[in-house]
Amino acid sequence: MSNKVLITNSQKAIKVPSGLRILIRRACNAVLEFEHFEAPAEISVTFVDNAAIAELNNQYRNKPMPTDVLSFPEFELTPGQLPGQEDADPGTGYVPLGDMAISLERVKAQAKEYGHSNRRELAYLAVHSVLHLLGYDHMDEGQQKAQMRAREEAIMAALGLERK
Repeated sequence: MSNKVLITNSQKAIKVPSGLRILIRRACNAVLEFEHFEAPAEISVTFVDNAAIAELNNQYRNKPMPTDVLSFPEFELTPGQLPGQEDADPGTGYVPLGDMAISLERVKAQAKEYGHSNRRELAYLAVHSVLHLLGYDHMDEGQQKAQMRAREEAIMAALGLERK
C-alpha cells in the first residue's frame, strides 16, 4: 500500500494544474522516504488564499496575518520518533499524519522574492510542512532549526529542486 496525499483546492484565484499536484505528492513522499517512514501514510493538503490562511493563523496561532503554510499534526512527535502501523486508521490502513494549508498567493510572492520558481517554493513548503507533521520544529535558533533546515535542503536536492 502506498502513501495517500489528499489535495483540495479551496481557492479560486490561482489555477492548480495536475503537474503541481504531482509535485506535492512527490515532495510528501520524498520526506517520508528520507525519514524512513515505512507504514502507509495519509496527508491532507489544502490550497487556500491569503484571507483563509490568515483566518487559520489567527484561530490557531493568534496571529491575524497571512503566512505561507500551516501544519496540523495528528501526533505529538519528536524528531526521529515515527508512528507505526499500530497507529493506522483501522478503516483505511493508513497512518493519518495530519493536514497542511498552503497559501498559493504566498507561494507566488515568495518565489518572486527569493528568485526561484513557483514549483520550487511550493515543493519546499510541502517538505517543510511534512517535517512539522513528523515532529520537527524551527522555533528556536539552535540545533532544532539547523536539523530541520539540513533535512529540508537534502530532500529538496533529492527532488532536484535545490536552492540556486
